[in-house]
Amino acid sequence: MKATKLAVAGSVLLLALACVGPAKADHTGRENAHPARPGSVNYVEGTASIDGEALEPESVGSVEMQEGQVLTTEAGKVELLLTPGVFLRVGDNSSVKMLSPELANTTVHLDKGEAFVEVLEIRKENNIRVNENDVSVKLLNKGLYNFDADRNEVRVFKGKAEVYTGARKITVSEKYEVALASGKKLSATYFDSRQYTDDLYRWSGLRAGYLSEASVDAARIYVGVGSAWYAPGWYGPGWYWDPWFMAYTFLPAEGVFYSPFGWGFYSPIFVYNTPFFYWGYYHYPHAFPDFHEPYGHGFEPPGGFHGAVSPRMGVPPGRVR
Repeated sequence: MKATKLAVAGSVLLLALACVGPAKADHTGRENAHPARPGSVNYVEGTASIDGEALEPESVGSVEMQEGQVLTTEAGKVELLLTPGVFLRVGDNSSVKMLSPELANTTVHLDKGEAFVEVLEIRKENNIRVNENDVSVKLLNKGLYNFDADRNEVRVFKGKAEVYTGARKITVSEKYEVALASGKKLSATYFDSRQYTDDLYRWSGLRAGYLSEASVDAARIYVGVGSAWYAPGWYGPGWYWDPWFMAYTFLPAEGVFYSPFGWGFYSPIFVYNTPFFYWGYYHYPHAFPDFHEPYGHGFEPPGGFHGAVSPRMGVPPGRVR
């Protein structure tokens, strides 16, 4: 109980600091960031390259993979944006080829190594696929997906996917994996997710936490004034550049979207209704799930990690739905 209280207190402080922020910061400057598109580089750690051209920290927000290009890591990791709300995180000594960077048809091929895909938001119009060997995996739901080309395995930590090979298709649900051994019939088997929380898994969770913090910082930029719901520059849910974190983060239209790792991604409306911006939901106190806190593997906020508006969340004064 004491640890929980400390965690909540720390989360409240984090949200307070993010909502206050340095007064002189220019959050609208995008001189170092191109418009986000599938294949955009969102973070670089260690040694990595695209078609032999080394990636640097300055590559974030300015470099994107084109069709046919290959991302290669050595002792390093890279985070790529796919569609809005979908992150591809590539581990050490891995190789990924961009087959299609289109918004409606986004496909990459994992040639070697390991990758995770974290999905916060996916629409029925999206066709997001990760190919591995002779198999194509279509992501269906919000969730966390693991691809291991060296071991010929695909795992669904959370969510649901369809695995295609030739004319055959199988559906893989949460906590099931598929071995892609050549010549063997595809079948999904249960796995204990606690046994696969490796270095890339932990790094992905850390990245999700940083981007969650960035979402608070970015969301407050787009809080509207007076009767306006949103400030100028808001174009709906999607990728938004945050210069403090030097990365794109995801902002939902309203409420909070919780990632598979338990981190919240906040909308401008939710930030508006925090006690650190305009004193909360009509001065109602916040409940525990409303605050920014990592719930951790195996424990999620009520209603799951898909996100929802608090049942107490009203319409801010002066605004009309």
